[in-house]
Amino acid sequence: MSTPFDTPISTPTPAREHPTHRPKPGSVLKKLGPGLITGAADDDPSGIATYSQAGAQFGFNMLWTMLLTYPLMSAIQLVSARIGRVTGSGLAVNMAGIWPKPLVVCLVGLLFIANCINIGANLAAMGASVELATGIPSLPVTISFAALSLGLQMFVPYERYANILKWLTLVLFAYVAVLFVVKIDWMAAVKGFVWPSFQLNGDSFTVVVAILGTTISPYLFFWQSSQEVEEIDREDEAKPLEQEPRQAPKELSRIELDTFAGMAVSNFVAIAIMMCAAATLHASGKTIINSAADVAEALKPIAGNFAFALFSLGIVGTGLLSIPVLAGSAAYAFAETQDWKSGLEHKPWEAVGFYGVITAATLCGLSLEFFSLDPVKALFWSAVINGFVAVPIMVAMMLIVSSKRQMKEFTAPRSMRIFGWSATAVMASAAVAMIIV
Repeated sequence: MSTPFDTPISTPTPAREHPTHRPKPGSVLKKLGPGLITGAADDDPSGIATYSQAGAQFGFNMLWTMLLTYPLMSAIQLVSARIGRVTGSGLAVNMAGIWPKPLVVCLVGLLFIANCINIGANLAAMGASVELATGIPSLPVTISFAALSLGLQMFVPYERYANILKWLTLVLFAYVAVLFVVKIDWMAAVKGFVWPSFQLNGDSFTVVVAILGTTISPYLFFWQSSQEVEEIDREDEAKPLEQEPRQAPKELSRIELDTFAGMAVSNFVAIAIMMCAAATLHASGKTIINSAADVAEALKPIAGNFAFALFSLGIVGTGLLSIPVLAGSAAYAFAETQDWKSGLEHKPWEAVGFYGVITAATLCGLSLEFFSLDPVKALFWSAVINGFVAVPIMVAMMLIVSSKRQMKEFTAPRSMRIFGWSATAVMASAAVAMIIV
């Protein structure tokens, strides 16, 4: 597979050591893992609310943002995966070689706070969706979802757990199915990609910043990098590429396929959500969305029970997918800064600190259900924190992936550096915009 981000490998390998095989059926699917799960987790209930708000408020006129975010998010996630696979260490460990450790710990602490807020918002949306669909009170349902997520992370073996998450990504296509239920003005949708029409003011700028913040999120960087390390630990023959350069052609190709596919799924689903909200909520004059559950409730009288059921199913499924990623990314980051044993392949009593952070993040998120917090304001401040945390993390990532000392011969190719630095500049601009707007 040849892509714009391919890296020439400086260590030649005789052809007889790497014979060419015709791909076996299903071999492509087997290559999908960390990147696919990362991309799917990006469409969590908080993201669903953001994309729905964009569609409800501006119709099809924010679809162009997806053309902007795809190459940028793909590049930065490729960087995070590459760092993990080449060095055999997570992002926080590598960042400590760039930034002072107290700064890294501070960034990880802010990441933890933002992730807790997101977990709380996602749990609330899941509980509210079940209550709307079944009439069961949301609080016990929310607590059950939190317990289920914790149980899966703590007591299901990593390989089986990773497969569960991979299969959960299929629930995202509920949003694609909604497009076949509602009536779409396809010409208006195409125009929204290539020639949008909206006023440049505080409202439109805020939505663009929110889309960038929910699409390119720091917790995804830590998760994908750490999952590549997990993949190394899981297979006896797998080694960090700096130790076993001969594995590079196969592994870098897998990472590229996995990441490009995962980010494509993420953006494709985000497009479907925006289009659904534009065709129903915007068309009917409902332009203010407070949560993903609000969208499902609003769809019922406009698009019918089937669309409502599909949207609600997607909220629950994406919540179950995203909560482990949010809690796990914080745990990986904390464990790496404190030199704790980490990894989902360990039992809880073998990595107490790591699982302690997962538990704390989930319980802190759940505790927000018992406070009268405005979910919109909570998510706004989460986006602000993520916006500011993302910039120094992305700068560190780009410095690491460009460093021969840390990456040996596997420094990023020019195209990856260009797109990675572009993503960093865009996120820095978004962070400044959060203050101005």
